[in-house]
Amino acid sequence: MSDPLSYRDAGVDIDAGDALVEAIKPFARRTLRPEVMAGIGGFGALCRIPKKYRQPVLVSGTDGVGTKLKLAFACGRHGTVGIDLVAMSVNDVLVQGAEPLFFLDYFACGKLDPRVAAEVVKGIARGCELAGCALIGGETAEMPGMYPAGEYDLAGFCVGVVEKKHIISGRSIRPGDVLLGLASSGAHSNGYSLIRRILEREAPDAAMLDAIMQPTRIYVKPILKLLRAVDVKGLAHITGGGLVGNVPRVLPRRTRAVIDARAWPRPALFKWLQEKGAVAEPEMHRVFNCGIGMVLVVAAADAQRAATRLRALGEIVYEIGRVEKARGEPEAVIS
Repeated sequence: MSDPLSYRDAGVDIDAGDALVEAIKPFARRTLRPEVMAGIGGFGALCRIPKKYRQPVLVSGTDGVGTKLKLAFACGRHGTVGIDLVAMSVNDVLVQGAEPLFFLDYFACGKLDPRVAAEVVKGIARGCELAGCALIGGETAEMPGMYPAGEYDLAGFCVGVVEKKHIISGRSIRPGDVLLGLASSGAHSNGYSLIRRILEREAPDAAMLDAIMQPTRIYVKPILKLLRAVDVKGLAHITGGGLVGNVPRVLPRRTRAVIDARAWPRPALFKWLQEKGAVAEPEMHRVFNCGIGMVLVVAAADAQRAATRLRALGEIVYEIGRVEKARGEPEAVIS
């Protein structure tokens, strides 16, 4: 008769998973909002809609970190990819004018390393603190044979809320409106398949590696404060597709955004990537944010006031272009 088997023999350590849940509870607890009715550990998480909303509309977003994780594995930097995970979803929810309420994560691996997993989830909790949303649940999946040793995958899901009359739709954007660009912290979580190919040609020094691994900037708190004071007509989170791919997503038909690439200094990271990869200029703007992580569209009369407020809130702001009249579908052009 064969020896009896356990789940541990099959490669799944239930005790390690339970220990991880206990280890991350204090970090999740720091992110809780008054609306949260149940925290980490239950089958589902409960959250009320804040009472200040009269006609609340829920806004949801989901994303991952992409192949930036491959670099995290290679250099053993697991503490900031959780911030990236949160940022990609909360910044997307923000562009509708929504306040992020809560976040859930999915961490999947072949064999659970509680130390690494705890480091990742600490980063997720830190991202939630920066966004003002609650980390109210998630899933840790240990699946032997699904992932190479030492690797994992991440996905996240965020729900936010916005007053119906305050939804930012872009419908009020008109020719003459101004584009304000908020500085990025680096490549954020986009273009890393190309970055990894460039790194095969040229090894970065320590400072450049730090720049490559900088976590995505979270714009939630300063922009939510701005929305209470200035009429923001449109917001574009600059992710995959760069400025040319994302700004048109918030423009109405028969308009185009004309963006002056000389309006902001290109960070050293993008100069290095372009040089070492011999990347053409149009490709740079199609793949990377090139130093601008969020774009706001405001009336020309509001541009100076909006920029001043954002700078007072710690953002680096550039006036990067204008909206013009055009034919057909919206587009963005780099001049």
